[in-house]
Amino acid sequence: MELFNCLFGVVVVVVVLACDVTAQLPWMLPVQKHQPPHPSQLPPQQPKVPPPAAPFDKCQVDGGERIQCGPQDITAERCENINCCFDGWQCYYGKAVTVQCTRDGQFVVVVARAATVPHIDVDSVSLLETNDPSCTPVDFTSAFAIFQFPVTACGTTFKEEEGYVVYENHMSSSYEVGLGPRGAITRDSHFELLFQCRYSATAVEALVMEVNSVPPPVPVAAMGLLRVALKIGNGQCHSKGCVEEEAAYSSFYTPDDYPITKVLREPVYVEVNILERSDPNIILNLEHCWATSTPSPNSLPQWDLLVDGCPYQDDRYLTTVVPVGGSSGLPYPTHYKRFIVKMFTFVDQNTYSTNKDSVYIHCATAVCYPSSTNSCEQPCHRQRRAAVRKSSSNQQTLVSSGEVIMTEQKTPSTNIKSR
Repeated sequence: MELFNCLFGVVVVVVVLACDVTAQLPWMLPVQKHQPPHPSQLPPQQPKVPPPAAPFDKCQVDGGERIQCGPQDITAERCENINCCFDGWQCYYGKAVTVQCTRDGQFVVVVARAATVPHIDVDSVSLLETNDPSCTPVDFTSAFAIFQFPVTACGTTFKEEEGYVVYENHMSSSYEVGLGPRGAITRDSHFELLFQCRYSATAVEALVMEVNSVPPPVPVAAMGLLRVALKIGNGQCHSKGCVEEEAAYSSFYTPDDYPITKVLREPVYVEVNILERSDPNIILNLEHCWATSTPSPNSLPQWDLLVDGCPYQDDRYLTTVVPVGGSSGLPYPTHYKRFIVKMFTFVDQNTYSTNKDSVYIHCATAVCYPSSTNSCEQPCHRQRRAAVRKSSSNQQTLVSSGEVIMTEQKTPSTNIKSR
């Protein structure tokens, strides 16, 4: 599997916050100042800020990863007003994307690693449309990337709009693409952030736009042609000592639940089983399982999940085959096969853009009758794959899942603040 880094992304909401301008605060990092046309004429006023959102996970930042937001003597109220977190003695940035505009014409953008699920590699976050080294992060840690630059630099565009002077820029994170013989996928979180500073004679507005949201699900379901079923488990652990892989198969999505949504790298628990058969000697084998972006099993792109019943070896996140034995509580364990896939999204092989968010899982199955010369086992070792005996029965069928949609989990918080 070849690996590439690409700069494309998706983002989710539109948020606008306006407040009056205040002077630049002393904790701002020292950078060269570029005065925009109007801010120099702005009268100092008290900021008008909406009440802070209810407290939630964004403030659960480990002590060693915290970055100071505000001066040492900042009050809790002032800390909340600039959309940061206060623990009683320190004001710090939360696990979010925080965009701020200053009176003297500076963008301040703080991107937290935990702002998306899966987490962003903050080393991969960059401004677009510029190769200027001064537009790289002024500081970053394993948990945060911090950008500060003049609103007239780093590829910022300028326009006038309804009495405002508008400065607009955008950034994105790169992501890793896996290329297979019939398709390309990614499991990395990725986003593109568009942000603005809007200056008028009396106020400053900071605006963040996140677009390309996942469309609302529509009812789609696809079942296998013969009496073999493919289901996706949705069981949850609710007790101490519970094993997630076992609990997941305790209940399943029904046809009415499709399409279901998953975030990148979230486990998808797949079960394939023979229906309406009570012969304890037969064994269900999965000859090939793969994914497509449409309900048709023959459509392209495709991504292999299991080959000869074994994990596709050129996938960085190998499919996990879950043994089904007597302890499963099933009446005929050999009639079942289970495996776990980490959720992914298809990527265009030419542009590497993520424009195919739907995934359908298909399996070519066969019923095998053990004999003295054929144990029906599917050994998962490269050296032995060529020797795998095909099923001694003609009872073969193709079974497919309903639609699984990759959804971009909303960020814990998007903080926008002018100051």
